[in-house]
Amino acid sequence: METERTLIEYKSLRKVIGAKANLKELAETCVCLANAQGGMLYIGVEDEDKLPPEGQKISQKMVNDILSRLRSLTDSVGLGDAIIETHENGSQYFHFKILPSSRTIATTSSGKILLRIQDKCYPITGEEVTRLSAEKNAFQWELVELKAFKINQIPPKNITAFANEIRSSERVKDSVKQKDDFEIIEHYNLAINGCLTNLGALWLGTEAIRSRISYPITVQYIVRDKYGEKIRKENWHDYDLNPKDLIMEIEEQATELKYFYEFPQGLFRKRIRQYSPEVIRELLINAIAHKKYTISGDIFIEVYPDRVEITNPGNLPIGISSSNILHRTHRRNPHMIRIFHDMGLMEGEGSGYDLIYEIDSKDSKPFPIVNSGFDYTKVTQGSEILDEEVVFLLEYISQHYQLSQKQFIALGVIARKKKILGTELIKQLQLSEDERLRSYVGKLEDDQIIVSRGVRKGKQYLINPELLKSSRLNIKPSLKTIEPHRLIALIEDDLKTYPESTIREIQKRIPDVDFKDIQKAIYKMVKSGVLLHSPDKTYRKYWLA
Repeated sequence: METERTLIEYKSLRKVIGAKANLKELAETCVCLANAQGGMLYIGVEDEDKLPPEGQKISQKMVNDILSRLRSLTDSVGLGDAIIETHENGSQYFHFKILPSSRTIATTSSGKILLRIQDKCYPITGEEVTRLSAEKNAFQWELVELKAFKINQIPPKNITAFANEIRSSERVKDSVKQKDDFEIIEHYNLAINGCLTNLGALWLGTEAIRSRISYPITVQYIVRDKYGEKIRKENWHDYDLNPKDLIMEIEEQATELKYFYEFPQGLFRKRIRQYSPEVIRELLINAIAHKKYTISGDIFIEVYPDRVEITNPGNLPIGISSSNILHRTHRRNPHMIRIFHDMGLMEGEGSGYDLIYEIDSKDSKPFPIVNSGFDYTKVTQGSEILDEEVVFLLEYISQHYQLSQKQFIALGVIARKKKILGTELIKQLQLSEDERLRSYVGKLEDDQIIVSRGVRKGKQYLINPELLKSSRLNIKPSLKTIEPHRLIALIEDDLKTYPESTIREIQKRIPDVDFKDIQKAIYKMVKSGVLLHSPDKTYRKYWLA
C-alpha cells in the first residue's frame, strides 16, 4: 500500500463510526483535497502501519451511509464510487476518489474553505479566497482539451521522440515504458479522448498549434549593465520549441550566465561559475512549471553584473511565501512538473530549492531572494562569492565526511556567519519548530564539525576550531568566534586605553565582534565588579574598577 502523501489520506474506521467518529473532520479533509488537485481517501487503514486491523469487516451499507453523510457535510465536492478491498491479512477497508473542484470553490456545509498544502489542511479566509478563485482556472489549464486539434494531426516524429525520451529515463517505471506511443501520450495527459490538451500542445504541437494556445510560453533574455541599461536582448516568441528544447536553447544562448571566478588553490587555480548550471536549470524550470498560463506575460531573465533576476507571470500559490519556500510545496501545473521530473530535467517535488540552497552553500553564494506580487513571481540569485575561505572549507569537509543535503545547507550558513545563534539559524533555514533543528545540526555536532556554546535561546553554533586546524587551509582567525573569557580580556585592554566608553564606542573599535556578545560580556563584568559605570541609562559609560 502506498505511503501517505499530498494526494493520499489514510483514516481509521474509528474516525467514521463509533463513539470517536468525527465525520465533520473527514469532510474538511475532502474539501482540502478538492480545492487542490483532488486525491484518494482510504478508510479503515491505521495511519501508523498502513494496515487494516485484523478481523475488520466493511459492509456496503456502511460505505453508502458514510458517503451520503459526507456529501451532506460538503458543497461542490465530487466523491467517486467507493471500492471495498480485502487486504492480505483478511481484513477489509474501502477507498474512494475525491475529484478536484475545477471551476468552483469547495466548502463544508458550515461554509469553511480549506486547502491542502503539502500534507496539511489550511483554512482560507479573506483575500485568499479571491486568490483561490483565480487559481482555479490555472490549476486545470493543463487538461483543457483543444477540440480543434486531434492527436492524428501531430507529426508522428514528435510523438515518437517524446515516447522514446520517456522510455530512456531511469525515473520511469517499467510498466509505463512498456506502453505504446499513444498510451504514453495519454498516460501523461497530453491527449484526452483523441484531442490534444493544452499540455499536449506545448510538448507535441507544431508552431501553428502552440500559437493557438491562449498564453503559450514566451521568454525574454535581457542583459543589463550596472546602470540598468539594456546591452543585449534575445527573445523566444515564435512558439517553435517544446518546453525542454526551449530550456536547452536558453542555456545555450545565455553566454553571460557561463562566466566564472578564478582564484588560487595551491599550485593550481580553482574555478567557480558565477551561476551554477544546476541552479540556473532549477530556476528556469520553476519559472516555466509554475507560470500561471491563464494570464498573459513573458518570462523575463534579466542578467545584471552582480545578479540574475527570473520573473514569471503569476504570484506564488496560496500558502507559499518567501519565508517557507524551502519546506512547503504546492503544485500549480502538476502534470508538467511530472514530465520535467520523469525526463530528469528537475529534482523531485519540493526538493528544487533544497538543491539550490545546497549548491549556494558550497559555493558560498547568497541564497535566492523570492519576491511575489499580485501577478508575478521574481527570484533573484546573486553571483558574488561571500567568502572564498568557506568554499575551500566546505570542499575539505565534503571530502572527509558524509553529510546529507540539509546538513550541508546548515553548515554553509554557519560557516559564512562564523558564529550564529540557534534562533537565527532556525530563521535562516525557514524552520518553524526548534526540535527540527536537531536533524540539521545533530550529526555536525556528533562528528565535531561544529561546536556549540550556551544553552536554549542563547545557544550559538560555530565551526570547530580543531577542524580548522587539522584542515591546514590557513583560514584567517576571526574575532566573531572569540571565546567569552578572551573577549573579557580584550575589553579590559580596550578600556585601559579608552576609559569611560559606551558599548557602541567599544564595538566600533572591535567591529568584528557582535554587539550582543560585547554587551553580554560587559554586563557580566559589571556584575562581577570588574567594571564600573555612570548612572546614565541611554549613553552609559564604563571604566575599570
